[in-house]
Amino acid sequence: MIRNKPGTTGTSRSASPARRGPGSREADDGGFETVGKPAPRGPSLKARAVGYLSRREYARNELARKLQPYTDEGTDLDAVLDALEKEGWLSTERFAQSLVHRRAARQGTARIVQELRQHGVADDQVAQLRDGLRATEYQRALEVWRKRYGTKPADRPEYARQARFLASRGFAHDVIRRLLGDEHDD
Repeated sequence: MIRNKPGTTGTSRSASPARRGPGSREADDGGFETVGKPAPRGPSLKARAVGYLSRREYARNELARKLQPYTDEGTDLDAVLDALEKEGWLSTERFAQSLVHRRAARQGTARIVQELRQHGVADDQVAQLRDGLRATEYQRALEVWRKRYGTKPADRPEYARQARFLASRGFAHDVIRRLLGDEHDD
């Protein structure tokens, strides 16, 4: 059995004064009191946004969601985003083209279009990009299929497995049927 020294409690913590944490200040009586929000530290909201945008393109609503935790009560996030668009740092059009470029080699048109809509890209721009993707969908599906399988399905279960794989990547069903052959049509 471990015994405590005389005059101490049974806890392992020392009886030191309260520790000073972020958002606290020393009170008149020598203790610490907590103030509402800590003083802003680090880069400004605009500098933080430029840092994000220098790494990759962002959609406006995606960048707003990323910056939201760093906004103060007096900061107007929309004004910062408007300034970034005006200065050419933020462009939803560039974001959409970048996303299509990154995803096109591995995914079908339907999946890319869905992701563009989730990020708030305008419908007319999505329609234009969708038309361009549809023109190359068979070739892209063929490349994805060759990487994964490379041989035509021998039986119905294999056909279904390969078709499900291509459908999960967002390729159109007519492209999948054309690629795998119609002899195992579901």
